[in-house]
Amino acid sequence: MDSQSAVTMEAGAPTRKESGRLPSRHGGHAHGHSGLARTAHGMSSSSLRKKSDATLVRKVPVASLRPVLANLQEVLLGTKLAVLFIAVPLAVAAQCFRFGQVWVFALSLIGLIPLAERVSFLTEQIALYTGPTIGGLLNATCGNATELIIAVFALVQGKIEVVKCSLLGSVLSNLLLVLGTSLFCGGIKNLGADQPYDRKQADVSTGLLTLGVLCQSLPLLLRYAVSSGEHAVATDTTVLELSRACSFIMLLAYVAYLFFQLKTHRQLFEPQEIEGGDEEEEEAVLGFGSALFWLILMTIIIAVLSEYVVGTIEPTSQSWGLSVSFISIILLPIVGNAAEHAGAVIFALKNKLDITLGVALGSATQISMFVVPLSVLVAWIMGIQMDLDFKLLETGSLFISVLVTAFTLQDGTSHYLKGVLLLLCYIVIGACFFVTRQPAPHANNNGTLLDVPTGPMIVQVA
Repeated sequence: MDSQSAVTMEAGAPTRKESGRLPSRHGGHAHGHSGLARTAHGMSSSSLRKKSDATLVRKVPVASLRPVLANLQEVLLGTKLAVLFIAVPLAVAAQCFRFGQVWVFALSLIGLIPLAERVSFLTEQIALYTGPTIGGLLNATCGNATELIIAVFALVQGKIEVVKCSLLGSVLSNLLLVLGTSLFCGGIKNLGADQPYDRKQADVSTGLLTLGVLCQSLPLLLRYAVSSGEHAVATDTTVLELSRACSFIMLLAYVAYLFFQLKTHRQLFEPQEIEGGDEEEEEAVLGFGSALFWLILMTIIIAVLSEYVVGTIEPTSQSWGLSVSFISIILLPIVGNAAEHAGAVIFALKNKLDITLGVALGSATQISMFVVPLSVLVAWIMGIQMDLDFKLLETGSLFISVLVTAFTLQDGTSHYLKGVLLLLCYIVIGACFFVTRQPAPHANNNGTLLDVPTGPMIVQVA
């Protein structure tokens, strides 16, 4: 056995062949490409990865250090975003030595970019050992781990506006910015080629998004109906109770969607290969225990940086002269999903729109139907009165965005003008939130940005 194979085996991954690929395994071991269909999210993230060079590791004279260094190299240097990891210790240093809350906010956001990509990589590595069903569930729950962790820390601090705006911004970003940029760049790159995609996957996602908009609109409509005197409610907590009931319905729909995606109609969500595609089979490069350890560690680091982001968002808002709504809806989603967004654009340039749609619509569906209702129920457990009333402007923007996206994707083919339209919609919505400001006397206690977790959300007046 040569030294390179020894290093790889010691790092916990299966033995490499001379070609550089790993053999497929079955019966509880790593699955090959045929054993585990790769998801659109996984393929998107893989576009930002790079192969590790074990030359320097093999030259280390201490044999016991080689597996550790090989493991570190695969996890920390196996991405094109590795240079951004420097922001993580800088953010911690800025927080510890009080360099300034704006610096903490900016560095934490930058540090979240490579961490989000590595979580996707590690989740896919674990999925190669667990099989397609468990792997699909891992992708379905960890695909938007950054947004979920930020939401939890914002709830702990009672910043319900940050929770709602950041989740709303993630949906808008995926539907308009990511999809629009991808369709535009793909259309320009492939002017002389047809850009088809499978409408069936898009129809499923837009249908779920429409249900999500309905569940988020009903508490808003009920509040306005009550305030106008058209209807009466039994108690002052009716809107909150309706929101929690709708959250259960949304989670039930998401479970049905997972069963549909992973079991009964799995073929609809498998990216279609284009002739001449150069994508390699995905094989495990880390052992199961090693991947699980790194996934837990990366999640902890994301939690630390998310706490920094939530704790410094208001001082940053005052320093930059931007509203908390604009930062939460526009800046947080753009930076937090930058790696995933870049992968979607790359595959659109390669004329593989099924993968692009799987990333953009899949993330939007996961946020709308899983993270949003889960946040409401987690807030309920924590004793925080968070409802699904996202206010008129936010809910209207979401409704129009889902409607525009559904109409844009209805014919099964794409061109650059569709991307332009989606991007212009996003710019207009961004401009609208850019000019909005919270009333100064009530910026922190009017039911939208709560300092006290028990503040009543249902009595806010638009």
